[in-house]
Amino acid sequence: MYYDRPAVLSIAGHDPSGGAGILADIKTLEQHRCLGLGALTALTFQTESSFLGVDWLPFGKIMEQVHPLLQQYDVSVIKIGIIENLEIMHRLVSTLKEYQDNYKIIWDPVIASSTGFAFHQDIDTELLTGILNNVYLVTPNIPEARILSGISDSTAAAQWLSSMTRVLLKGGHSEQQKGTDHLWENGQMTSFAERDKGNSEKHGSGCILSSAIAAGLALGQELHQSCMSAKHYIGKILSSNPNLLAYHV
Repeated sequence: MYYDRPAVLSIAGHDPSGGAGILADIKTLEQHRCLGLGALTALTFQTESSFLGVDWLPFGKIMEQVHPLLQQYDVSVIKIGIIENLEIMHRLVSTLKEYQDNYKIIWDPVIASSTGFAFHQDIDTELLTGILNNVYLVTPNIPEARILSGISDSTAAAQWLSSMTRVLLKGGHSEQQKGTDHLWENGQMTSFAERDKGNSEKHGSGCILSSAIAAGLALGQELHQSCMSAKHYIGKILSSNPNLLAYHV
């Protein structure tokens, strides 16, 4: 069947507050006039200000959701969020590449929740390398880039990651250039400063940013333009209200 919007698949966790995870992804995709499809990786128990726990879905259950979507819809971009561990992430991206080698896979590596709950402790470099070689873009914040690479300097960490894939280093945790993101692509770095100053932080802003980039790519934008458009969208999100849950406007 034909839809006049591009289909984007989010493989992510369920946040009951709707601020992060798959619900935030779908809100963002729909705001960008994309057909948002979703497959759950986890059930989380949380609000925008507290994290109580998580139940993980096994790999087989994730693929039971993914398979019919990829069979029926013309998906070109896939965004992956929270995953139980790197073993499952590696298996997931390898399987997706078996379906179709030219999927643009965006990995938003959720290492810890915004409320402080840690998901990944030890990073297997061999598994990580296999993952990065199979994704189109990885979008870590500064702490995530340091943890993934094992390098304390955030710029050096992002450069190391960029030897294997494109990297958007999110600047929300930066002390020197807060809010400025840096894209590494083909050995070149481009910076994206905040165009719209938000008046508050938002739960799930990383999920929203990566989904906005996915939408831009699905709509035919080059990566640089997708990052610029996503940055503008995040500016509107941050200034949408003074609370932790964003209004998608």
